[in-house]
Amino acid sequence: MQGKVSTDLGDIVVDPEVIATYGGTVAVECFGIVGMAAMGVKDGLVHLLKRDSLQKGIQVTFEEDNRISLDFHIIVSYGVSIPTVTENLISNVKYKLEEFTGMTVEKINVFIDGVRVID
Repeated sequence: MQGKVSTDLGDIVVDPEVIATYGGTVAVECFGIVGMAAMGVKDGLVHLLKRDSLQKGIQVTFEEDNRISLDFHIIVSYGVSIPTVTENLISNVKYKLEEFTGMTVEKINVFIDGVRVID
C-alpha cells in the first residue's frame, strides 16, 4: 500500500520504500545507533546493513487517513542507555518524517536486534 496526499493541484503518492530509506537515514544519524539490522534467512543471524540498503531494516505500514507506522530493527552501541537512544530515535524520525511527507507518524516500534562494541 502507498501513502497518498491530495492537494488542490492533484495527488501525491509516496512509496513505502521512500519512507523507509529516509527514516533509515535519519535513524543512523542518531547517537548510539550503529546501524540498521537484517535477519539472515539462511542462518538466522543478525547482519548490519550497509548505507545503501537501510530500508531493509524498516517496515512501513500506511494506516487509515495516511497515518504511518514504522518498525525499526537496529543495532546499538555497547554501553549506551537503550531507553535514551530509542526515545531520541523516535522523536527525530517522527519530526523529520512528518516534515518531509506532510503525513502523520502514528507509531514507531523499535526492535534492538544487536549490540556492537565501537572502537
